[in-house]
Amino acid sequence: MTKLNLILFAVLLASALGTVTSQHKARKLYVELQQQQDLAKQYDIEWGQLQLEQSTWAMHSRIEQIAVNHLRMQVPDPTRIQIVAP
Repeated sequence: MTKLNLILFAVLLASALGTVTSQHKARKLYVELQQQQDLAKQYDIEWGQLQLEQSTWAMHSRIEQIAVNHLRMQVPDPTRIQIVAP
């Protein structure tokens, strides 16, 4: 009977250690999941900011202003414009 009790105690101890180990791994994975979700939210915010910045840089009025002021470009005289048919 004592031998059976020792075997059952060893099985119980192994089961308890297995449970504790699996709970610990599950908690670590959950923390990592939360960190990755936070990182994904930050990337979404940064993506939105970059899209806004890109739309600002590509505004027609801004490009026209740079062309006129910095590059000294101007619209040609309508008599000098030729339309090429495809």
